[in-house]
Amino acid sequence: MSKNIPEVKLGMIAVSRDCFVISLSERRRGAVAEAYAGMGGNIYESKVTVENELDMQKAVEDVKAAGCNALVVFLGNFGPETPETLIAKNFDGPVMYVAAAEERSDDLINGRGDAYCGMLNCSYNLGLRKIRAYIPEYPVGDAEGVAKMIAEFVPVARTLIGLSSLKIITFGPRPQDFFACNAPIKPLYDIGVEIQENSELDLLVAYKAHSGDSRIAGVVEEMAAELGVEGNQYPDLLPRMAQYELTLLDWAEQNKGARDYVAFANKCWPAFPKEFGFEPCYVNSRLVTKGYPVACEVDIYGALSEYIGMCVTGDAVTLLDINNSVPKDMYESQIKGKYDYTLEDTFMGFHCGNTPLCKLSKGAIKYQLIQNRLLENGGTPDFTRGTLEGDIAPGKITFYRLQGAAEGKLTAYIAQGEVLPVATCSFGGIGVFAIPEMGRFYRHVLIAKRYPHHGAVAFDHVGKAIYSVLDYLGVEDISFNQPKGMLYKDENPFA
Repeated sequence: MSKNIPEVKLGMIAVSRDCFVISLSERRRGAVAEAYAGMGGNIYESKVTVENELDMQKAVEDVKAAGCNALVVFLGNFGPETPETLIAKNFDGPVMYVAAAEERSDDLINGRGDAYCGMLNCSYNLGLRKIRAYIPEYPVGDAEGVAKMIAEFVPVARTLIGLSSLKIITFGPRPQDFFACNAPIKPLYDIGVEIQENSELDLLVAYKAHSGDSRIAGVVEEMAAELGVEGNQYPDLLPRMAQYELTLLDWAEQNKGARDYVAFANKCWPAFPKEFGFEPCYVNSRLVTKGYPVACEVDIYGALSEYIGMCVTGDAVTLLDINNSVPKDMYESQIKGKYDYTLEDTFMGFHCGNTPLCKLSKGAIKYQLIQNRLLENGGTPDFTRGTLEGDIAPGKITFYRLQGAAEGKLTAYIAQGEVLPVATCSFGGIGVFAIPEMGRFYRHVLIAKRYPHHGAVAFDHVGKAIYSVLDYLGVEDISFNQPKGMLYKDENPFA
């Protein structure tokens, strides 16, 4: 993954209520730092322990001077609720609060810290000040337990840092009849994301300006090596696609301005293939492996969702249509009795060819069948070539989306499942997905809450981290695939 996602530089500040022994909090802080280092982590341990507001100012300046961009506030004992919450107010980055568990039954007089109690007051004061913070599910632990909580905080922090300096660059407008990919801009600003909207003509001009670029040959060589002999079915196409890849990478570098990170949401049909001479799917797939997600069909919130998953996992992601049902005969012969899923738990996730090669069982450059019918009358493909096709590799997935609804409110969903090792017998970048209770989730979340057909896919079970990110951002409506017996708000109890 490239420099397009941030590196987390953790700091830790211990706090101590002045009526408690300060050394208790300091000793416990040192034990946490040692335990985290033993796990292979790296954290800057500030030696300024916070008992009052002046200590708070010194401690925050200390971690800033050390280059920290994410912070752990450790309640080694009860803690001073005002200064400890002002740390988050004055620190420019994501902050986690965690508390020390008591250590031994024979040391519950001078060695009792009462941080279990202090965390309650800490949370109350964060609420009074409207300060958002990351608090683990059970935020009390010994040194090893707290170190594990810190490790879980890192991908959340990385994502929040990335979003705070992200610019989404678009080339549009969206295709006609793709109103589902509407993108109200205000919610982006609410979470600190910038946007630059451009015309397809801007992109075409930039692409033509890269004709004859001396770097094209090197990118073609890289593409050919990646694809191999079987995957490189249209060698004559590679120079055009290499030129396009360089165009986007240069645009990102020249237009990110004051931001550090970039994601794209680009138009890819119907005018694109004829004017550029190819379909952009393979290039899009390559860019996401380099750390630059490129959402299809100017799906701005799809690009945002992809970037979130990329930061959480540190790995490539994809954007897919929640596309078609699994035929009953395929289910009966390939899934039933082998996997614990009903037919309605399964569906096919598809897009024309943007899923990275590293996430396919086997892939090759092909042509976009639907666009070939539309633009080339179903004849020998020319400019509709350029998709990366193949079945998506089996394994764990998280299907999710952060959406700016038409009303200007942020909503989201998260569902964990898997891609099954079942041949799709179809075209495009496609896989047979299985998510527990998908049928009900499809009806009472995706349809009932009016989500578009695009969903982002992370190739692991990372729902916990994504949920924490969305919660930190203040997204109030986060849906998930509810288990049997847990009715959705609009679900018919007699169904």
